[in-house]
Amino acid sequence: MDASIPYLGEGLSLFTAVVWALAVILFRKSGERVRPFALNTFKNLLAFVLFIPTIWFFGETLFRPVPVNIYILLLLSGAIGIGIGDSLFFKSLNLLGAGLTAIVDCLYSPFIIGLSIIWLRESLTFVQIIGAFLIMSAILIGTGITKSEGISRKNLILGIFYGVLALASMAVGIIMIKPLLEQSPLLWAIEIRLFGGLIALGIILLFHPKRRKITSSLFATHSWSCTISGSFLGAYVAMFVWLAGMKYTQALIASALNQTSTIFIFIFAAIFLKESINLKRTIGIILAFIGSFLVLSG
Repeated sequence: MDASIPYLGEGLSLFTAVVWALAVILFRKSGERVRPFALNTFKNLLAFVLFIPTIWFFGETLFRPVPVNIYILLLLSGAIGIGIGDSLFFKSLNLLGAGLTAIVDCLYSPFIIGLSIIWLRESLTFVQIIGAFLIMSAILIGTGITKSEGISRKNLILGIFYGVLALASMAVGIIMIKPLLEQSPLLWAIEIRLFGGLIALGIILLFHPKRRKITSSLFATHSWSCTISGSFLGAYVAMFVWLAGMKYTQALIASALNQTSTIFIFIFAAIFLKESINLKRTIGIILAFIGSFLVLSG
């Protein structure tokens, strides 16, 4: 990709939000039958396989002559962000549903912003701060609910708990390699991270007492179309454009634009799942796009 293209990172980050929102809807349908660890393992394995010919097509290589500590950092990033983080996200999604999970997902930006300021010493302009604030306000307004019908108090608490841990893991996993992304071939970094995630999932499944039920849930699914398409979009397409966005712009800006996925989830839920969009959510959508414009123009 040509880093000289204006707003390349910002555009990719916003596109990530759209792709991820579509993937979440598909994962929600697939998660009705497939257990979180099985779904996460399948999506990462599919992406890992697909990125091999992609790397070859772009003339890159799987093995680079870099210090071992760089490989270790990328593997650890994948283990934390992909292996653990995504599994916890799917668990939260199964317990809460797409709507409530989207609300918990609002913590993604604060986690990224906090870690970026502390770890990377990044900063935002005043206009970008206003834009990020509008995005967060849009999400809080657009996803506001007054009751959680059909969800027990136990599942609500556990779902929120798993969601918070998932977002914290994802944030740590990406921020810890942000400086490395700026100096490394993107596809190579993605593949090593995916391998790290698969290693973590393999170890967890190996010692998990319910590993037989976990793996059998994948083969027993009747939602292969949702499982495969969701994995393709969520792990292959979204992974590529998400890390590309992180590579070509500040993590603070990328995270704010990524966060608009919450609004897109409601839009796609209305289109594909026939869920209604009320006035609050309409206002949220408008504010989100205004905020995104300010972040882009700041």
